[in-house]
Amino acid sequence: MTASLETASRPENLKRIAIEPVTRVEGHGKVTLLLDEENHVKQARLHIVEFRGFEKFIQGRPYWEVPVMVQRLCGICPVSHHLAAAKAIDMFVGARKLTPTAEKLRRMLHLGQILQSHALHFFYLSSPDLLFGFDSEVSKRNIIGVIQAYPELALRGIKLRKYGQEVIRTLAGKRVHGILAIPGGVNKSLSKNERGYLLKDIDQMITWAQDAVTLVRKVYLSNADFHTRFGCFSSSFMSLIAPDGSMDLYDGGLRARDEKGGTIFDHVDYVNYNRYLREEVKSWSYMKFPFIISEGPENGWYRVGPLARVNLCDRISTPLAEAERQTFIASEDGKLVSASLAYHWARMIEMLHAAEGIRELLEDPDVLGTDLVTRGEKALVGVGLVEAPRGTLFHHYKINEDDAIEKANLIVSTTNNNQAMNTAVREVAAKYLDGLHITEGLLNHIEVAIRAYDPCLSCATHALGKMPLDVELLDAEKNLVDRLVKNDE
Repeated sequence: MTASLETASRPENLKRIAIEPVTRVEGHGKVTLLLDEENHVKQARLHIVEFRGFEKFIQGRPYWEVPVMVQRLCGICPVSHHLAAAKAIDMFVGARKLTPTAEKLRRMLHLGQILQSHALHFFYLSSPDLLFGFDSEVSKRNIIGVIQAYPELALRGIKLRKYGQEVIRTLAGKRVHGILAIPGGVNKSLSKNERGYLLKDIDQMITWAQDAVTLVRKVYLSNADFHTRFGCFSSSFMSLIAPDGSMDLYDGGLRARDEKGGTIFDHVDYVNYNRYLREEVKSWSYMKFPFIISEGPENGWYRVGPLARVNLCDRISTPLAEAERQTFIASEDGKLVSASLAYHWARMIEMLHAAEGIRELLEDPDVLGTDLVTRGEKALVGVGLVEAPRGTLFHHYKINEDDAIEKANLIVSTTNNNQAMNTAVREVAAKYLDGLHITEGLLNHIEVAIRAYDPCLSCATHALGKMPLDVELLDAEKNLVDRLVKNDE
């Protein structure tokens, strides 16, 4: 990566190209490229241009409302926010350890979310690029094109997502913005009829998920650019890990390793996350830039999500996904897999794990139990963490003696990946666009790099006390009538 791509001197003398909005992602963002007269890329940035103030407007609300309210951050991953918030709220009522039934039902809900979200991202949003090519005809580079060219594959993707949504609906009452978790547990048990309904199709889902892993592995390994050139860069990684080192998407301790696989920290209690992580603010984005404190802001950024989780875990508890993980790790001779497009392969391994995990939980007699809620000693601070589909998700709340939210901080998955996505944008711009005549197909390469991270931009937008604002009033002839500038930099 060259210094000229980090900063652009005298940007007013450079040509500006904007990709706005970035397509086939959740939320609104844009990319700006600054080019000189020979089309050499001098700067490339991913900007998050929408602002949502959940951390502010939940202040003053009773804490038991929060797991319901924060789901409205997103319609794609509401379960993740519901559960992360619920785990924080559990601490307020002294329920750090739930009943077996409550924990397993929450875990099943979470696996349903992982399954449906991964299926949505791969089959609906990313497969057009991988199946047709990054610069293929834009009119067919979408889910409709996939349905027309690969009808059986598309139907499987739709049904895999539907099944994950049915798990959510069965447990939480609705496919989107349902409610299962309450302070200290869950609000309903699973009936035998509901369990039978979900068991009916689960074996088919596992087979289709395994086929999806095979497809992505073949596409990834058959294209050398995918694993040697496109968005390939070294970084640290971070994820939750179970006490035995296996992948755990719902609970555990934090593990971080550097680009060479060296341990930065391991099995850290996530309640103490702010001793290890800090967030930096930059003026050109409403999304913050987290970093590992011991490594500093320049070198301490990291990646989260499927690639991090498959890289960092010692094993996966479900057998089919574990076999696929071993193949994944062997592809780089046991080293950390660093290619951005490897996210798709890791994501499908996780989708397979989710399907296998749902079957294991459905066959566990605890899920039919009726002991649903526990309580303990009250606390005023709560921290909840889950591995959302896109990566590690933190919810941190403080309440007052009246049980109202006094302070809130959310570090969402996409925020954790912010610097990594910007690095991917710069790397792809430098290697695939620099000095060339810019076409739509070449610009799509930038979007492909961003999509690999499955960003949820709606979830990730907030700033830390800084929100520059520039409002212009134009008349019918587009003449400037008035202007108001608020600059908090």
